[in-house]
Amino acid sequence: MINVQELKTLIQAGEGHIVDFKRSVPSKVRDITEEICSFANADGGYVLVGVDNSNRIVGTSINNKTRSAIQGSISEISPALQVEMYPVIVDEKEIWVIEVPSGIRKPYIFSGVIYAREGANCQKLTTVEEIRDFFQQSDRIYFDTIACPKIDFLKSIDEDNLKKFRTESKLSADISDAQVFENLQIYDENGIVKRGGLLFFANHPEETFPQVVIRCVLFKGTDKVYIIDDKTYGGALPQQYKQASEWLQSKLQVSYEIDGLGPRKDVWEIPLSVFKEAIINALAHRDYYEQGAVITIEMFDDRVEISNPGGLLSVVAKNFGRKSMTRNPIIFNLFTRMHLVERIASGIPRMRKDMQEADLQEPVFQTEGMFTVILYRPTKPISAKKEVKLDLSEIQLSILSLMRENTSITMSEIETTLNRSKSAVYSNVNILRENGLIKRVGEKKNGKWQVM
Repeated sequence: MINVQELKTLIQAGEGHIVDFKRSVPSKVRDITEEICSFANADGGYVLVGVDNSNRIVGTSINNKTRSAIQGSISEISPALQVEMYPVIVDEKEIWVIEVPSGIRKPYIFSGVIYAREGANCQKLTTVEEIRDFFQQSDRIYFDTIACPKIDFLKSIDEDNLKKFRTESKLSADISDAQVFENLQIYDENGIVKRGGLLFFANHPEETFPQVVIRCVLFKGTDKVYIIDDKTYGGALPQQYKQASEWLQSKLQVSYEIDGLGPRKDVWEIPLSVFKEAIINALAHRDYYEQGAVITIEMFDDRVEISNPGGLLSVVAKNFGRKSMTRNPIIFNLFTRMHLVERIASGIPRMRKDMQEADLQEPVFQTEGMFTVILYRPTKPISAKKEVKLDLSEIQLSILSLMRENTSITMSEIETTLNRSKSAVYSNVNILRENGLIKRVGEKKNGKWQVM
């Protein structure tokens, strides 16, 4: 049974691969049974009745009649599945916990249908082809759910990456790392880390799995003849995403717009949001069983191609852009926790929309063998910048003049020289910095001002 503190931690983290919230028992108890079936077909999980979708504990009660109806519905799952159902009092409110194990006799079927977990959602599989693709590929199971018994996971953790994960996932500092890992279910029943946990949190997972890297290549022209730059990035998956994104930004054209004293706006030749979707998609959905292929980002004069091993699962191919499934449920769930994945099946439509709004050709998707996203660059170079006259105030002009004359001038000296209050000086200095007119170079105490 889960204790109160563990339950609070699960609720704080929100719905996901292993947790589903119900404000109360739905009128059709089969809705709960479908969730239970999906958990059994994945890594197990918890259905929490008495918690709303905003992670608020509202409390509920379940009488014997309703409890019997739920248990009767669960008994219709085949093969038979044993779950635990019990109340827990949290902050004087009753929450009913339905604890579901990861089934050892997968797949589990309810009313003739297999239900599988996709992020925080329950997906219905109805055809033999969908079932085969989702649970097995040539007698394989999910790559990221297999345990790594020879790995000392705690010694391999990328601490900076873990800290960023906790921040982006809005996890309380009171929750220990051990509890975080336990709640994310990245350990198997024997306490051994699963591959998904290793890929997402370890310093160098590519030392164990050489295929887990991103290769970024810049070509001259429009074909693969002359290579200008070639970088390969390993490390934890979020780090790979960060490094690949930074590599792209270093190669793309960017202009900027300054409108009066508003913040400077960077205008990239291709919206960065489109690259985010494509790279996260590649990391979350690639076929990691393919040891002879890696994720590639290839840049040409006219386009950028992002490819990942493994074509689309058949159920996704039939509903491309409308339905999503992943080969790697743990990795997908962890990216979801970091809010790098927003909604199931929303990525493709969002990429198309962002390219249209930038007056660019829609992405081209190739799905045979490798899954490739082709993003065409603008046919005309973008301008270096948009010149806009800045209407600077007297105090702002005076600050710029003082900084030109004395690059080491302190804020206190500016206050004294201009006979202005501390808040007025700080406010106007911040405005100048936000508009890119001044820059602080070096350490905080011994640094200097640079007037741009």
